[in-house]
Amino acid sequence: MNQKLTIAGREFSSRLLLGTGKFSSNEAMRDALDASGAEIVTVALRRADLSGKKDPYANILDFIDPKKYLLLPNTSGAMNAEEAVRLARLAAAAGLPMWVKLEIHPDPHYLLPDPIETLAAASQLVKEGFVVLPYINADPVLARRLQDVGTATVMPLGSPIGSNRGLDTRSQIEIIIKQASVPVIVDAGIGAPSHAAEALEMGADAVLVNTAIAAATFPSRMANAFRVTVEAAREAFEAGLPMRLDHASPTSPLAAFLRNS
Repeated sequence: MNQKLTIAGREFSSRLLLGTGKFSSNEAMRDALDASGAEIVTVALRRADLSGKKDPYANILDFIDPKKYLLLPNTSGAMNAEEAVRLARLAAAAGLPMWVKLEIHPDPHYLLPDPIETLAAASQLVKEGFVVLPYINADPVLARRLQDVGTATVMPLGSPIGSNRGLDTRSQIEIIIKQASVPVIVDAGIGAPSHAAEALEMGADAVLVNTAIAAATFPSRMANAFRVTVEAAREAFEAGLPMRLDHASPTSPLAAFLRNS
C-alpha cells in the first residue's frame, strides 16, 4: 500500500483533499466527498453556521460527517492577518478542530495570497496552538519562512484559484518540494486528474481540489476519477519513475546483437 500522508503527527490514507465550494447543492457535495475517498475537507467559515442556531442558509456542516472527515476551517475572505486570526479563533470557539487552512487574498480579481499578511497570521496562529496549513504563492523563500515559524504544511498554488490551468508554477513547486521539511500540498488551479497526477509524480505530498470536481457535469464521477488518479500517481512516485532523457535509449541491445550475428 502507498505510504500514508502525515500532517502534524496525524496519518491519512488519502492524499486528496477536497474543497466544498461551488457545488450545485450540499447533497451533491456530500456525494462527491464520499466518492473521493478524501479524509480532509476544507470549509469556508463564512458558509458555516457557527452560532448553533441551525441557519438553513449556512448549514454546510450538516452534510459533512466529522467522524469521517477532518474539518479544515478556511479563512477565505480574510483581507489581512487580523481578520484571518479572528476567523480561526471563532471556528475554534465554535468547537471546530484547531486546524486551519490559512487564506488571505485581498485582491478579488486574481485571488492571489498576500505573503506578508500570511506569514504574520501563521506566526500568531502557531503560537496559539493551531495546526496551520497556509495557502501561498509558489514562493520557495516564503515556504521556508513559514516552515521556520512552525506551519504544518505549505500549500503553493499551481495557478490561480478556479482557473483550471494546472501547474503553471511547476518549476517553483519543484524547489519548494526539494527544500521542504513539511508536507507540500499543491492547491488551486488543478482542473483535471492529469494535473493532480503531475503534482504527485513530481513529489508533492498531496493535492487540494475543488472547482474541477464541483463544476463537473457529474461531480461524484469526477471525484472518483481524482481518487484513482491520485492513488496511481503516488504509487508511481514511490515505485521510482525513470529519469527523463534528452536522447533515445534502446530497450533492447539490438546494436550488439547485429554486430555479433
